[in-house]
Amino acid sequence: MKAPKLYIVVPCYNEQEVLPLTAPLFREELERLAAAGKIDPDSRVLFVNDGSRDGTWEIIQDLSRQDPHFQGLCLSRNRGHQNALLCGLMESRECCDITISIDCDGQDDIRAMDRMVDEYLAGAEIVYGVRSSRETDTFFKRFTAQSFYRLLNWMGADTVYNHADYRLVSARALKEFANFREVNIFLRGMFPLVGFKSTSVYYERSERLAGKSHYPLKKMLALAFDGITSLSVKPIRIITGVGIFVSCVAFVLILYALIAWIAGRAVAGWASTLIAVAFLGGIQLISLGVLGEYIGKIFLETKRRPRYIVSERTDGAAPAAGDREAEEE
Repeated sequence: MKAPKLYIVVPCYNEQEVLPLTAPLFREELERLAAAGKIDPDSRVLFVNDGSRDGTWEIIQDLSRQDPHFQGLCLSRNRGHQNALLCGLMESRECCDITISIDCDGQDDIRAMDRMVDEYLAGAEIVYGVRSSRETDTFFKRFTAQSFYRLLNWMGADTVYNHADYRLVSARALKEFANFREVNIFLRGMFPLVGFKSTSVYYERSERLAGKSHYPLKKMLALAFDGITSLSVKPIRIITGVGIFVSCVAFVLILYALIAWIAGRAVAGWASTLIAVAFLGGIQLISLGVLGEYIGKIFLETKRRPRYIVSERTDGAAPAAGDREAEEE
């Protein structure tokens, strides 16, 4: 059996401090896997520059000039981590047998790729990299992350607990995944929808090698909300349930008020009126906000705008299949 050709897809945004440290580690892993006969020696590392404002793209260009195993794509503007990762996957799917997506910061255990490839050779089409623990996280981050995964599963989204975007995906699975045309994407919840045989590899996550995290609380909350609204309609059903409950309570109060008025025991009071108005007004505003979020996503989906646009490539980078796919959308 011929060894599979691997593309390591690495989205980058303002990573000039850490990229010179992690790029050699990715290259060493390619050499080690190739020496063991597990992957084709012609495998590559594909960096996707997500509209960085620092010297990230210049570093990627230098790496590609020094070593043909490094390739780079530059997006025309910042499109966010998910779209940058999608770009790398779609661009490389025609050039390789398997892809492994990983962040640039060095926190994910690169050596776990060895076990991922083993699982692929054993028949798995998708292999999820799953954190075995969150001891390196602060209490707040650990609590919010675990609550997020539980909330997603409760909402009906099929996600892998403690899995981010470190995963192996076969070219066969990517070919089917390309049929998912939505603009609002949440990859860690979409790949389980593809099906095929899948498994998980567990690893310990370490501290960032250099630089600062580009996922502050605001972006994490936005990603969480995107994940929920992109994968589940349960929030709308919850609103329906709350509406029915509030309507039942209101009906009971109306009956009570009528009975009290008929019995001559009605007492005018502003407190109860104020509480009822405030409560119902709050429920209505929240409901309108959630419904508006879904309507906004429908609005964006109907426009069919490109999810990414590649502005530059290093020599020998993946063919322009991704650009054509983006334009078709």
